[in-house]
Amino acid sequence: MNIRSLARWLSLPAAAALLMAGSASAADVHVMISAGFYGVYSELRPAFERASGHRLVTTRGPSMGDSPEAIPTRLARGETADVVILDGGAADELGKRGLARAESKVNLARSLIGMVVRAGAAKPDIGSVDAFRSTLLAAKSIAYSDSGSGTYLSTTLFPKLGIADQVAGRSRKVRGPPSGEPVAAVVARGEAEIGFQQVAELIHVPGIAFVGTIPTELQPVTLFAAALTSGSRQPEAASALIRFLASPEAAPVISKAGLMPLSGR
Repeated sequence: MNIRSLARWLSLPAAAALLMAGSASAADVHVMISAGFYGVYSELRPAFERASGHRLVTTRGPSMGDSPEAIPTRLARGETADVVILDGGAADELGKRGLARAESKVNLARSLIGMVVRAGAAKPDIGSVDAFRSTLLAAKSIAYSDSGSGTYLSTTLFPKLGIADQVAGRSRKVRGPPSGEPVAAVVARGEAEIGFQQVAELIHVPGIAFVGTIPTELQPVTLFAAALTSGSRQPEAASALIRFLASPEAAPVISKAGLMPLSGR
């Protein structure tokens, strides 16, 4: 379903009921969202606002980490948000800390970690665990994000492969949007030979070549999820947004962004 078809669906009574259930009037819904799902959200946002009458006020930040822009940091210091859309594990942590309503969490999509090189460069072999390990050891420089995928690489994957010490001096953590940039932008400028991030955050950046996803055996189960914050002032309207993003009708947009939709799961 393309955006035009989605807009037609949103005009139907059933869709209106889905979006407006429990919501008496239009509201400003404050959304905190990480980069991995932002492309999907941006494409679907206008249709949701037209159909529901709600206005989405958006703040971007990493799913995790201790930077001032990270979503957990923002919530902990009392910034306004009605709903968060971020890494599923980070959503669980927010629930444990009392910053999000754990029972409201809905998984939206699965994400895979991919690798890029600069456009025109040779694409290394990452088709097996051994080949992937060799590529990492041979790389002159490695870039990864300061959010969920980068945390997994630096704290879990590199040690698992027994190469943490060997690559430490050649690895660079990249601060993501809003004040930073995608890992792929660093690779496109030639500042890193290879780069890793969620596929959805890599594939639309110019100046890079997508090599592929890391081996299946090494992929973490990374889900993007949405949840109401504990301090949500517009829980009904925020819940309508979550229902919309989790609906089967949103699935084609999710797939186009390089994610695996989880509609109905």
